[in-house]
Amino acid sequence: MSTIDEPRAMTLPPLVAGQRLDQPTFHDRYEAMPPETRAELVGGIVYMPSPMSTNHGDESHRVSGWLFHYELHTPGVLGSNASTVKLPPYSEPQPDCHLRIPAELGGQSWVDAAGYLTGAPELVIEVARSSKAFDLGVKKADYERAGVREYVVVAIKPDRVHWFIRREDRFEPLLPGPDGIFRSEVFPGLWLDPQAFYAGNLKRLIEVLELGLATAEHEAFRARLAGEPS
Repeated sequence: MSTIDEPRAMTLPPLVAGQRLDQPTFHDRYEAMPPETRAELVGGIVYMPSPMSTNHGDESHRVSGWLFHYELHTPGVLGSNASTVKLPPYSEPQPDCHLRIPAELGGQSWVDAAGYLTGAPELVIEVARSSKAFDLGVKKADYERAGVREYVVVAIKPDRVHWFIRREDRFEPLLPGPDGIFRSEVFPGLWLDPQAFYAGNLKRLIEVLELGLATAEHEAFRARLAGEPS
């Protein structure tokens, strides 16, 4: 029989890949697992990802740098990498990257008392190689159901950016412009040159982003977040 001060790890069953759980149960069991454990709850099913390859890590790092540059020039916007996102009742993913607007500035997610993000970030990005079918399938469905406004899958081999925008309650593809540049609708000025991204041309990647940051749309967005009169 358990005592009141017995470690939680001894009183809760371990997570097992393929289990069907609700989000609160998954979260409690996840917190009781060893610190090195990696797990996600997607569509009510426990997934325990394999170790991350160098390719995946390199592309995630590049995405993070691109988003950081945007965040630097857009006060009020917040980003994060591989952090837990609670999406009750049946989802708790750890997206590679996300960008969000704080609730106090009109965003749709918040940090709970335990320090976990709850609710759907405005933009979620996943880097996918072997997980492409997963990220474009059940995980995409979870993000769509939860209310994510833009979802991007950066696929590797073949290299392709899949960008989706929320129209009413559904994701629809957001296509690049005639110049091949993707332009976020939720975060004005967040421009992506996929050719530069996959080529590792960081100078061009940031040059294109700077063009987006120089637009009137980005300035209006930045002013709105800052509470400045229009």
